[in-house]
Amino acid sequence: MTSDAEPDAEPTPTKRPGFVYFLGYGIMAPVARLVFRPTITGRENIPKTGPVILASNHLAFVDSLVIPLTAPRRVQFLAKNTYFTGTGLKGWVSRTFFTSIGAVGVERGAGQAAQDALDAGRRILESDSAFAIYPEGTRSLDGRLYKGRTGVAWLALTTGAVVVPVGLIGTQEIQPTGSKGIRVRKITVNFGTPIDVSVHGSAESGKARRLATDQIMAAIHELSKQELAGVYNEAPPSGTLHKLADRVFPRERR
Repeated sequence: MTSDAEPDAEPTPTKRPGFVYFLGYGIMAPVARLVFRPTITGRENIPKTGPVILASNHLAFVDSLVIPLTAPRRVQFLAKNTYFTGTGLKGWVSRTFFTSIGAVGVERGAGQAAQDALDAGRRILESDSAFAIYPEGTRSLDGRLYKGRTGVAWLALTTGAVVVPVGLIGTQEIQPTGSKGIRVRKITVNFGTPIDVSVHGSAESGKARRLATDQIMAAIHELSKQELAGVYNEAPPSGTLHKLADRVFPRERR
């Protein structure tokens, strides 16, 4: 998620995807491939069994559909909890849809919320599943690749999962920023060579987490060919005054 925090609490087992996931995948995957005809490379790099982290760049909301629908095994990822808590028909549709693509609901934010999200990712991996994560924390609005948060390294070092870097190209053209519609555009999904980050040290070492994260981001960069931002990606300002100030005094945290 978006934080560098690493939780200490022991997680409880997570529930694996069930009937709704496999039904949704069975319907949506062939349809998506027929309509968008994505170029997919490196599917063989994803281990068929055992815990694996798919660490990807993040360009658009549809990235969370593209990865599960192009990977050769079921993939789970974290999504904001509001997608699962709605009421009525709309709430049922949202809940069913996100369940069908392997999403797991969590509260988004910093501090304890970020730790809870990492715990959820840890539970997924400890059930020998594939887990997709965006080390940048939030999607890139300008197309550049931002610095990775070290939560991805903590997950890999704690669970022993291998990391498969993912480079998405062109997904921002399917759903440009601010657009609610979907456009048919050519995209590329590159799955890279698995990375064993254990060579950097233990999960308790801040240096090991930073080195492992930088290695993962370098691999993503090689696959996506994006311009490097060299800074962390921050969430857009929320209030009107903050938005105005951000326009007048643009800033990036290094």
